[in-house]
Amino acid sequence: MKKLSYLILLSVLALTCASCARISPRPPVYAPKTYPAIPPPQEVPSARYDASHVVAPGETVWRLAKMYDVSMESIIEKNKLKKPDRLSIGQKLVIPQAAQIKPVVPLYPSDTWKYIIIHHSATDEGNALCFNEGHKKRGFYRGLGYHFVIDNGTLEKTDGQIEVSPRWLKQEVGAHCKASKMNYRSIGICLVGNFDIEQVTSRQMDSLIYLVRRLKDYYHISPKNILGHGQVRGAKTNCPGKKFPWEEFKRRLTSGS
Repeated sequence: MKKLSYLILLSVLALTCASCARISPRPPVYAPKTYPAIPPPQEVPSARYDASHVVAPGETVWRLAKMYDVSMESIIEKNKLKKPDRLSIGQKLVIPQAAQIKPVVPLYPSDTWKYIIIHHSATDEGNALCFNEGHKKRGFYRGLGYHFVIDNGTLEKTDGQIEVSPRWLKQEVGAHCKASKMNYRSIGICLVGNFDIEQVTSRQMDSLIYLVRRLKDYYHISPKNILGHGQVRGAKTNCPGKKFPWEEFKRRLTSGS
């Protein structure tokens, strides 16, 4: 009788272990706890291809590998880079077997950032590279004055692509809004386009919502401190343009859509 009971117990344990083996822990949607509740915009599976890329300010082989989901070694080998740690701004590279580009937005512990200021470039086209050159000509010795640029699909950039400025990577103050000393306490985001005469593209808006949510959640920025350049006290501008969709932006920012 004892032997029979022992065999039954072994059978039950075997079934239990077999059942547990089939159930694996559910992986987290996002590894870092600071990620927002929505996935990065434009994350749609697509065929890989050899992409042409012009190096923007602050970009490195590591960053490009993350952006295109390829290995650093493949970029170095394809382009025969003798000094991969010294990419030049404006340098043309081929990214072999690149996936669809995705944002790589680093977050750094800081008590500096209390506001987010949204701008438009007031130009039909642009990207971080050309704005960097323009800002240097205006006397900005550190170059690009914004912390982030969201492209509109011109100058070889993808519509909605988020470019990260060296100022953000180095956690330096901005050069985008003098009024109320916002350069010293705000994150500057510029969308390419002239929103006095045209609309923000849907992909730009998706990227803006993603980026602003991520920044405001990590740095605990109040929604009331997310402003357009022209909404800052003392600023004499209507930036980011009279056609910027504030109602949609605020609704989506709070609704999670």
